[in-house]
Amino acid sequence: MTVTVTPFGTRLREAMDSRGPLCVGIDPHAELLASWGLNDDIAGLERFSRTVVEALADQVAVFKPQAAFFERFGSRGIAVLERTVADARAAGTLVVMDAKRGDIGSTMAAYAQTFLDPASPLFSDALTVSPYLGYGSLRPAVELARASGAGLFVLALTSNPEGAEVQRAVREDGRSVGATMLAHLAAENAGAEPMGSFGAVVGATLGDLSSFDLDINGPLLAPGIGAQGATAADLPGVFGAAVRNVVPNVSRGVLRHGPDAAALRASAHTFAEEIRTAAAS
Repeated sequence: MTVTVTPFGTRLREAMDSRGPLCVGIDPHAELLASWGLNDDIAGLERFSRTVVEALADQVAVFKPQAAFFERFGSRGIAVLERTVADARAAGTLVVMDAKRGDIGSTMAAYAQTFLDPASPLFSDALTVSPYLGYGSLRPAVELARASGAGLFVLALTSNPEGAEVQRAVREDGRSVGATMLAHLAAENAGAEPMGSFGAVVGATLGDLSSFDLDINGPLLAPGIGAQGATAADLPGVFGAAVRNVVPNVSRGVLRHGPDAAALRASAHTFAEEIRTAAAS
């Protein structure tokens, strides 16, 4: 019997339309744990992650756990990450695993199996990946994502200043590396409705990006709102007509209000409303 899997792009569009496009990071770094009155240990990690999921799972479209903050605790941290992903997905929230994996051949395939194979305990709805060994190196992840109904977010125009030395570099054909990545993603998403499953990471702090074709028929994961200085009101100016497909990520801006669940919910609600208003303007 053939099982039909609903593509990530379809599920994300439905979640964005019903809950709003806000993505909240789950970033349990030591300073944030301390500000919550938690120890920088497994107990603190577990309490933090459970609180975020329980407070916000019915409110936001997407969670984005940063794998590194769990991996630093070894196998026990990975176990907390597994539970966090499972709890979030069971509550109906999409999970984008922020692991930024990138390699070639069988190694890239193994990374893909870790996060994009439904049989894996770390299976997520989407995965962030780095294409800077060449976009073709991502093919194992693209193929497995397509088969499993998952998605990818490819680093294209990131918010960190150092990214420009690679992403804005101009190729022999006159097109920048970042623009080339966007073109690859547009090709992956060709013909998909209502939206493709292969997205780009594009920083909300980058200002006018009208020289780039952001119309890739796929989602644009946009870090930088809140602590990094961008605001919801900046989104139309940065993304132009593609703003409808933007998934703005807020981490510290929401998480600093914990551990009080009501304060977390209030902050997420405020950001979500500001983003809705900006996208509709």
